[in-house]
Amino acid sequence: MYSSVDVMWTLIGAALVFFMQAGFALCESGMTRAKNTGNIIMKNLMDFSIGTPAYWFVGFGIMFGGSGALIGGFDPFIRGDYDFGSLPVLCYVIFQTVFCATAATIVSGSMAERTNFKAYCLYSAMISLVVYPISGHWIWGGGWLSSLGFHDFAGSTAVHMVGGVAACVGAKILGPRIGKYGKDGKARAILGHNLTAAALGVFILWFCWFGFNGASTVAMSTDADMLSASRIFMNTNMSAAVATCTVMIFTWLRYKKPDVSMSLNGALAGLVAITAGCDMVTTTGAFFIGLFAGIALVLAVEFFDNVVKIDDPVGAISVHGVCGAFGTILTGVFAEEGGILYGGGFHFFGVQVLGVVSVIAWVAITMTIIFTVIDKLVGLRVPAEVEIEGLDYHEHGLVSAYAGFNITDMSTGMEVNENTDLGEDNYVKATDQQINAAVPVTRTEAVGGNQTGMYKVSIIAKHSRYELLKSELNKIGITGMTVTQVMGCGIQKGAGEKYRGVEMDINVLPKMKLEIIIGNVPLDKVIETAKKALYTGHIGDGKIFVYDVQKVVKVRTGEEDFAALKDVE
Repeated sequence: MYSSVDVMWTLIGAALVFFMQAGFALCESGMTRAKNTGNIIMKNLMDFSIGTPAYWFVGFGIMFGGSGALIGGFDPFIRGDYDFGSLPVLCYVIFQTVFCATAATIVSGSMAERTNFKAYCLYSAMISLVVYPISGHWIWGGGWLSSLGFHDFAGSTAVHMVGGVAACVGAKILGPRIGKYGKDGKARAILGHNLTAAALGVFILWFCWFGFNGASTVAMSTDADMLSASRIFMNTNMSAAVATCTVMIFTWLRYKKPDVSMSLNGALAGLVAITAGCDMVTTTGAFFIGLFAGIALVLAVEFFDNVVKIDDPVGAISVHGVCGAFGTILTGVFAEEGGILYGGGFHFFGVQVLGVVSVIAWVAITMTIIFTVIDKLVGLRVPAEVEIEGLDYHEHGLVSAYAGFNITDMSTGMEVNENTDLGEDNYVKATDQQINAAVPVTRTEAVGGNQTGMYKVSIIAKHSRYELLKSELNKIGITGMTVTQVMGCGIQKGAGEKYRGVEMDINVLPKMKLEIIIGNVPLDKVIETAKKALYTGHIGDGKIFVYDVQKVVKVRTGEEDFAALKDVE
């Protein structure tokens, strides 16, 4: 007899877990560079699209098609007899399929921005066909870990740690992105291009995690089911929230400012860590699991970046691998039944540790073999020129994932690292002697004289001064100008800011370049007006360059020189 309540509960949970693919796509693309956005979207899309038929073909049978200690059975296309209680077979199949796809897509972020797309598709098929189903059978399909009493309710180890270890192996074999490490071996920050997308991805994942954990009861028809689901929802949310707060405070103390992207990772770390024991621990236990997961996340990101030098653009190894293992082991500490803190001794804890170590060994060995073979067959990494120019164009023929959009906003007022004070806030009081004393410059004598009386004035300045500068120039009769966005730096090459625990060695900063041609407005007046509008008293206020203009031609009328500069048509 099937239960309509159980079936609907499980199917809704499956839909929520499927929607996690959207969260992963947004999170990963936002934390990487814009030139690779299309490639990341394709990888997330293909993880699910390749994984679904692969898992249907043999994966599900290997995982649930028998009660062997190491492997279930070989049941192509799921033709065997299965009994999943109040659920139809296909209801359970689709629920397990979306979990398989989640394990596969975790790897995408760690191998981002330098992986051959053909190679990635081959990997995606192999993890869904063999790697995930075998370790999944040990834990959920009646295998040897299950018989020992190993507990992983919704997949801290079975799903997340499997994906995290595979990501670690893949990223290690690939090597770091070009420019990630300097000649001295020191890690360099490579900033993601869209934290808004990353944040939206995290909120989607947090929302969908209620289905990931809550619907893993695969039942909602009895009072016991309702109590269990309520506990799971509460624990899931508590761990995520506490981990996020922990990472915010920890990075605030460690880096002097709360790290945004690391805090986003913190939410996921808490979600991953609680997934194993969300049905066995109290709310207090969930609080401490989230707390420890937050600390572990920050230390793990620093470890992989700075010690073992595995380049993980989105922190997937730390979030899913480290916190998945950590949460599974902590279940042996905080579980009400069998946990160390509840008088259960060390037996259950030891089983949890054994399970984690065994799955790490299985995934590390098999994925090393798989990635090595793929590398020999089609090449795992793209050529350097492809990586530099971006995978979107070379791998997918996509000029930009943002065609029609301007990624950098002129009105943001961005002032990255421009925080070195010259010692004077007042423009009038800031004499040339004061500025030159603070910032030594080399002057070059001008060569020749202006013969036409026309000049091109090029101004490099902060975005935040654009509106004021434009307004002041308009007041003195300058109405025509060309404005572009540029990247550059003068003496302000960085001031020790950190991104994900790595000091940002920023050689170029976002600036605006405003260009005008003048002939009827005195040059000195233009320069003085610009200086007053741009001055803040801080290094990075900008530069003004003046060039002689030999000739100006208005294309429509054929007018030249001063006549061409007039606004009257």
